[in-house]
Amino acid sequence: QVQLVESGGGLVQAGGSLRLFCVVSGGTISGAAMGWFRQAPGKEREFVGGISWSGTTRYVDSVKGRFTISKDNDKNTVYLQTNSLKHEATAVYFCNKRNNCVPPIPIYDNWGQGAQVTVSS
Repeated sequence: QVQLVESGGGLVQAGGSLRLFCVVSGGTISGAAMGWFRQAPGKEREFVGGISWSGTTRYVDSVKGRFTISKDNDKNTVYLQTNSLKHEATAVYFCNKRNNCVPPIPIYDNWGQGAQVTVSS
């Protein structure tokens, strides 16, 4: 069974940066389209951005130019670099395999515990 383990979250002031990690076990990311999702308090989980098997990335408008997704196939790890963080970015961040729908639909039912990002204003 695939396991997803996110880490790297924390408390940061507005304008700061965090790098999130997603380690995947029980499956390979090399041929998969992966995505980052987030869930803010009282809101539904939403797609943030994704990376294709070939490394092509896409992002929602609210994070374009500030968030960057990358991956290391050898380490089976997906990264989310978040810069110029805003208070509204406060959420729990999750990774998952995704399809190519708009917006993308997560594939795995067993989500990880997520990485809490809290941005103080």
